[in-house]
Amino acid sequence: MKGITPFLWFNDDAEKAIQFYTSVFKNSKVGHISRYGDSGPGPKGQVMVGEFELNGQPFMALNGGPQFKFNESVSFVIRCENQEEIDYYWSKLSADGGQESMCGWLKDPFGLSWQVVPSVLSQLMTGPNAGRVMQALLQMRKLDIATLQKAAA
Repeated sequence: MKGITPFLWFNDDAEKAIQFYTSVFKNSKVGHISRYGDSGPGPKGQVMVGEFELNGQPFMALNGGPQFKFNESVSFVIRCENQEEIDYYWSKLSADGGQESMCGWLKDPFGLSWQVVPSVLSQLMTGPNAGRVMQALLQMRKLDIATLQKAAA
């Protein structure tokens, strides 16, 4: 079976988004870029479709116009091994117009939703003190591993 590739619809800033995402994720690369020509429908030279990878996960981006916007019904989860990774992704993705939300969720400057969570979260949420972990998590914006672990203890 072939892999599944998320396909992201942007108004007119797909190229800027590709550059942003590949700068945030260290193991990333830009792939094939198709540009609009004389026949449009976008401005000549603007990215039509761009391929890129983030940590080995392929993505595609389209400049398709203003018809569709991102919303929280779809998000990407970043499982972090330590607090340093959480802090890094949180600060990078929420900067320059991004928006912090609750429980480890944020929107990046393009309006795409992300969940920046510790990889140990699912274990903490199924342990004997899962209710306490949930109560601690509900009080946070950026997740704090030490606080979650303390709630689980």
